[in-house]
Amino acid sequence: MMLLQTILAFAVVLGVLVIVHELGHYLVARWCGVKVLRFSVGMGKVIYSRRFGADQTEWAISILPLGGYVKMLDARDGDLDEVSPEDMKREFTRQSVWRRIAIVAAGPLANFLLAIFLFACLYSYGIPEPAPKLRAPAEKTIAYQAGLRGDEMVTAVNGEPIQVWNDLRWLIVQSVINKQPVTLDVEHATAGSSGKLLQTVTIPVDSISAEELEGDFLGKLGIDLARPPAILGQIVPDGPAMQAGLQQGDLIVSVNGMPIPDGLSLVELVRASPGKNLKIDLLRRGQPLSVNVTPEEATKDGQVFGRIKVEVPMAPDMVTAHNSPFAALVKATKKTWDTSVLTVKMVGKMIIGEVSWKNVTGPITIADYAGQTARIGWISYLSFIAFVSISLGVMNLLPIPVLDGGLLLYYSVEVLTGRPVSERFGAIAQRAGIGILMTLMLVAVFNDINRLIS
Repeated sequence: MMLLQTILAFAVVLGVLVIVHELGHYLVARWCGVKVLRFSVGMGKVIYSRRFGADQTEWAISILPLGGYVKMLDARDGDLDEVSPEDMKREFTRQSVWRRIAIVAAGPLANFLLAIFLFACLYSYGIPEPAPKLRAPAEKTIAYQAGLRGDEMVTAVNGEPIQVWNDLRWLIVQSVINKQPVTLDVEHATAGSSGKLLQTVTIPVDSISAEELEGDFLGKLGIDLARPPAILGQIVPDGPAMQAGLQQGDLIVSVNGMPIPDGLSLVELVRASPGKNLKIDLLRRGQPLSVNVTPEEATKDGQVFGRIKVEVPMAPDMVTAHNSPFAALVKATKKTWDTSVLTVKMVGKMIIGEVSWKNVTGPITIADYAGQTARIGWISYLSFIAFVSISLGVMNLLPIPVLDGGLLLYYSVEVLTGRPVSERFGAIAQRAGIGILMTLMLVAVFNDINRLIS
């Protein structure tokens, strides 16, 4: 069932992105007066088609599900002796270079517009996300050395106001890529006062490499989400917690003399102590109490850990950030631009060797993430589609022959020199482009398989 859901989620992502991309080419081609012969979802042999419109454009589904294309009336595709003089005026290569640039650029542009539309809808609707409230960092971490002590609410990163945890994470990612320190504006309640203390801290990110951005790089800096206090929830009957006398509502203060600031700390300590006696100091209805409990051993995926069979709340504070339609559109446009720039920088770092090619992902990983986000909920799924749409737009703009970016490079040379690139050079470059794309696809599939195995 899960596999079927993953396949369907991936099919929807792929279908939406291909259709939107090719619609960009199609609509601008029609706007520029170029005759469109076929609009295909998929590549290779056509397995289903219908003709519509005054031009009798063939709308087709082809056998290979990866990609799609728009076929226009083009003199490079063969003999056009039977084409009427009126239609010859609508042939692609007879259009001005600026019209050809517009038609080719419309595909990637459509992907960017789709991302902006999806982000704007999500920002207008309001996305429930963790609040940017910080957990107490360990003493030896960079965050602790910078002056953070926990329970601070981050209000801005590098001078840019934020509302949710993902905004904080995203801006720190950009700082790591740009190799710039992170400045956090934070506020926290002052003891014995209803006011809030404002503070600005600077955190160097030199210790984080671009390759670590897929992992817990925030944890390496000492930055983590604040969690609720260790107040026990439901107690499982006959478990170690019940046998020790623990009750629902108990506030755990310390374990073996070690302070427990939140529920996550308690869970981590218990999991690391299978079969060991733990002295727990707690408050029950405001009264101090001590009990001893021994976590039972449990095994999962070959890992042995301790558990006392009690519910411990660990969900962070959540906020729902609503934006007006205009503010949401502005925010969505900026998000799309920043993501595009970050993607280009990551590609550049791969080329010069600063980032591993292991970060290149292919259809297997995309399908896996599509299934995961679909299972989480429609908000995560739409966000995933927006990010993949941006990646598709950026990748199509790379100056590789056979991609839109390669064609745009040819037309840019034509603008500068006043004459088109020779057919011989174009044919050689196209073969080279196919070789590059095949190599990238092999690397991506290899990385996908390696991720599944590991």
